Amino acid sequence: LLLLARLLQGLSIGGEYGASATYLAEMASKGRRGLISSYQYVTLIGGQLVALSVQLALQALLSEDQMEQWGWRIPFVIGAVLAFMVYILRRRMDETAAFTATKAAAPRSSGMELIRSHPRAALLVIALTAGGTLAFYAYTTYMQKYLVNSAGFERPEATLIMTAALAVFMLLQPVFGHLSDRIGRRPLLISFGISGTLFTVPLFLAIAQTQSQWQAFVLVLAGLLCISGYTSINAIVKAELFPAHIRALGVALPYAIANSVFGGSAEYVALWLKDAGHESTFFWYVSGMCALSLVAYLRMRETAMHGEMK
Repeated sequence: LLLLARLLQGLSIGGEYGASATYLAEMASKGRRGLISSYQYVTLIGGQLVALSVQLALQALLSEDQMEQWGWRIPFVIGAVLAFMVYILRRRMDETAAFTATKAAAPRSSGMELIRSHPRAALLVIALTAGGTLAFYAYTTYMQKYLVNSAGFERPEATLIMTAALAVFMLLQPVFGHLSDRIGRRPLLISFGISGTLFTVPLFLAIAQTQSQWQAFVLVLAGLLCISGYTSINAIVKAELFPAHIRALGVALPYAIANSVFGGSAEYVALWLKDAGHESTFFWYVSGMCALSLVAYLRMRETAMHGEMK
């Protein structure tokens, strides 16, 4: 039942990515689309922080046996309440002007229409996402396990390090989003591609050697700073590649493919390689995927110079 619930949750989140990215992009004015769209990852990281805060509270209040027996159910109850609240909020949302204007006149959105009319843009979304989503999962969800399994920190210590680093990471997203409205999207993506390629391996190796919580915090934050060039603007970049009538599908479907293949498998691949005695291979894998995405960033056109989201 838990596995089924997690699968449904994952499918729902994956389907919502394109819709939320499109909605934010179409609601924002031309010169503020990067800034407004960056709040998608502010809320995503905020959700991770809430989860980590709940974990910290439970670890402080419950024993490890209590956590394993029944304490792990508490976050799911909190999530269920929040889901109901979000449902109420969304029932009251208005459609964007771009969607309303094209709803009647535009051709019907479908997977075949996407492949037939926008194959290059769809492939570009996959290429843009592959390295970015893998690095994001490596530096966020997997990093907490890495701090425990490889760096030797206790679970509460690892949770505290990640909570502090993610809080700063969250605050950086609007800064990078605003910067993209000034200098364009490509420079930020290229900076992520270069830094992700060059620094992933040294950062992971350095984290494994440190015994200081402060040093670990600084190193984790450095990795999160590297990927901010992707996380803060990846939604708006993808939305700007497609016309309104197929924008949500154009963002969501290629993203879901890349995210499930590279992001969703990140922890499994990392732990499998660790069990096989080749842990560092995962760092090189992340670095290599960042390099492949960098090629796409270098070859793509600048999307920030488009007109209104029509």
